Amino acid sequence: MPWIVGVSGASGTPYAAAVLRALLGAGEAVDLVVSRASRLTLLDETGISFRDAHWQDDLREWLGRGADGKPHTFDVDLGGVRYWSAGDLAAGPSSGSYPAKGMLIVPASTACVAGVALGLSKDLLQRTASVTLKERRTLVVAVREAPLNGQTLRHLVALDDAGATVVPASPAFYAGATHIQDLVDFVAGRVLDAAGVGHGLYRRWRGELGGGAAAD
Repeated sequence: MPWIVGVSGASGTPYAAAVLRALLGAGEAVDLVVSRASRLTLLDETGISFRDAHWQDDLREWLGRGADGKPHTFDVDLGGVRYWSAGDLAAGPSSGSYPAKGMLIVPASTACVAGVALGLSKDLLQRTASVTLKERRTLVVAVREAPLNGQTLRHLVALDDAGATVVPASPAFYAGATHIQDLVDFVAGRVLDAAGVGHGLYRRWRGELGGGAAAD
């Protein structure tokens, strides 16, 4: 069964890329939904135009880039990816009978958070999140916004009450980050931790002060 990864329009497309690479590297199948708004963010942050008709080429270029924007940083096998258009409300993940392990929304915009919390289902991403909640499957929401107003905080509490796990896209520094990719990988790793997917994206806390500054 696949993990469904939804990419919304929030800034932070490198987070999504890191999660997708790690899932594929762990041998997990992935169903991918890229919202219309996220395509604008992806174009702005990477210069990549994500097109339905050429999604494999565009996804390969996207996942191959490092968080610093350098192309051909990673070599990724897309054999485990199935892509669904965000406007296709008849897609497999729109139904609770479609088999899936759960869903990861990364990054999650405040508009996406509101839509899922209110059950709007305006596109496939929101519909799939609603299905994930009603089927009591794992839903991880990596919200990326600052500051957070009261309305968004209430929506996040509603998602928590519904069974979702909210993971703010907040990198930590105890893991000894020396590169922007390290900070991105920390957030991606915490998303995968919440989903119970094994990875080696960051150095875990060992109970030793100064461990982040120590060389392996």
